[in-house]
Amino acid sequence: MKKAVFTMEPFSCPSCIKKIESTLQKIEGLDEVKVMFNSGRIRTSFNSEKTSAEEIANILTRLGYPVLSTKVS
Repeated sequence: MKKAVFTMEPFSCPSCIKKIESTLQKIEGLDEVKVMFNSGRIRTSFNSEKTSAEEIANILTRLGYPVLSTKVS
């Protein structure tokens, strides 16, 4: 299991969290999603054989939340 933290601009509304969480939870291999509203960060845990940090970042960007940086561990 890999972990990734995505940093983006702080979110502007609580509905952003629901939109992000509901979309990311549909990704096969994604185990955990935690959106931190005030800091503009999203923590994830995922199976690297089924998805990647790059794929998650691309989905976030397509949703309208461009990723500024990604830290994978």
